[in-house]
Amino acid sequence: MHHTHTLPFGATLLPDGQTRFRLWAPSSDTVSLDIEGQDLQPMQALEGGWHEATLAAPPGTRYRYRLPDGLAVPDPASRLQAPDVHDPSVVVDPQEYDWRNDGWQGRPWHEAVVYETHAGVMGGFSGIRQRLPELRRLGVTAIEIMPVADFPGGRNWGYDGVLPFAPDTAYGTPSELKALVDDAHGLGLMVTLDVVYNHFGPDGAYLHAYAKPFFREDISTPWGAAIDFRRPEVCDYFTQNALYWLMEYRFDGLRFDAVHAISEESFLRDLAHTIRATVEPGRHVHLVLEHENNRAALLRSGPSAEGFDAQWADDFHHCMHVLLTGESEGYYEDFQDATSLLADCLANGFAYQGQVSPHLGRPRGEPSGHLPTTAFVVCLQNHDQIGNRAMGDRLTTLADPQALRSAMALLLLSPFVPMLFLGEEYAARHPFLFFTSHNDDLAQLVREGRRAEFKHFAAFQDEARRKAIPDPNAASTFDASVADQADPAMFTFMQDLLALRHKHVVPGIPGCRSLNVEVLAPGAVQAEWRLGTGRRLAITLNLGHDTVSSDGAAGGVVFADPPGTGLAAMQPGSIVVQVTSG
Repeated sequence: MHHTHTLPFGATLLPDGQTRFRLWAPSSDTVSLDIEGQDLQPMQALEGGWHEATLAAPPGTRYRYRLPDGLAVPDPASRLQAPDVHDPSVVVDPQEYDWRNDGWQGRPWHEAVVYETHAGVMGGFSGIRQRLPELRRLGVTAIEIMPVADFPGGRNWGYDGVLPFAPDTAYGTPSELKALVDDAHGLGLMVTLDVVYNHFGPDGAYLHAYAKPFFREDISTPWGAAIDFRRPEVCDYFTQNALYWLMEYRFDGLRFDAVHAISEESFLRDLAHTIRATVEPGRHVHLVLEHENNRAALLRSGPSAEGFDAQWADDFHHCMHVLLTGESEGYYEDFQDATSLLADCLANGFAYQGQVSPHLGRPRGEPSGHLPTTAFVVCLQNHDQIGNRAMGDRLTTLADPQALRSAMALLLLSPFVPMLFLGEEYAARHPFLFFTSHNDDLAQLVREGRRAEFKHFAAFQDEARRKAIPDPNAASTFDASVADQADPAMFTFMQDLLALRHKHVVPGIPGCRSLNVEVLAPGAVQAEWRLGTGRRLAITLNLGHDTVSSDGAAGGVVFADPPGTGLAAMQPGSIVVQVTSG
């Protein structure tokens, strides 16, 4: 079986064997097609800033677009580069790959246990593919891959992508990425992709040269000029990108990076609507947001409702991080009352529901208690929360091991959608750092900017200490980020927790509602939910400094750590999980 998503732009193979090239270049009166080894081919100028040419160009043909000033640029809808962002684009036959598991319809979102990973650190598309059986044994049901859009150089977090339709060749070929998705489906695993629609990277974004209306001059983002989502051509570019990954590569969902930086919220609503209207009936496709402002109104209140399935719930992470580490700088200043805010998270998904954020100096969030628990993706660690630290510290180097075990139990046995990060299953201790491979001039700016970011933090007041922050562009920074397998026993611990989740929690997540959450003491909470099966789930956690007791929950204990822990005397770093039939 073959799958093709026909794009209204870029290089499209036609039934007669020719290839149509189409480019939106409203800032350029003329454009020529520059095929490697051939004379320049003038493109026909069409209404609305479009330029088009149709001619014989079989798969493998290398091409660029030549502007009037002589600048040769890659296709912004390139399906493949040869090999990098400044090099020619390549004509690709989307039907080259034969799908083996074409009957796959996906899995319901309430079954999701997400494993976030980085293709480069994991050894490319083939490296992830080799790990799939192991992750299935762990109990993971969804692999989330950090952005793969073509970026400059051979190493990058992925958030400097400039060609969103082209998987970076540092990770593998388009067929190898499809094979990864195909193999995962054969194992019953979903695969989702992180996509970036709020900005382009600082090197290789040639759109600025020939499509100036793509960007706004009146507003900016932390990453540069804002993308102008008031333009239908811009909205269609990114909407087609989302459909391309879902329909041609058969991804089971997308995670949309930092959408609070997208000025036109209507684009997001239209995007979700178009995706749902396009995906084949009966197929499960899941859409997840990252949104700093806890925008509950964008999330679906039920399976048939409009909107997005879930949001990364950073509030949960921040509460848990403060309880585990005691940190108070940066955005953690908003979570110093971590126990009561964690209680709010367990009851409503978000802690901030409109109250003023001291860190931001403005209200943040919206009421979210009406949303299903599946609307919230929760974690203890992710690429942002580790990699945005100066030294890339993991919780294994910051927190008490027993407290971290209990925190992991809360994560995996609560009725929200849990997410693990690369290496967490082995209690990895190696850092996960911010890494790039920019040209020398840009590398220097990134190096200096990275170190300046932390000058307000107590640990980096000293200039010598700031200079010790790893250079993002050094190959050693990337190499240091490859996760180790420090503690194989953690794999077994998490495997047991996920077996309990799939047995006791997952069947009751549809229809699950919060019943009660109580703060027992600083660092200690007890939460109860009525599952959709009619059973009750109760979790009592003590991350405080004192022993606590409770008799407020009922039901059989399905998990306790340390083993033998009871509600009558819960030591610091302990947890008790109960499930009852009434």
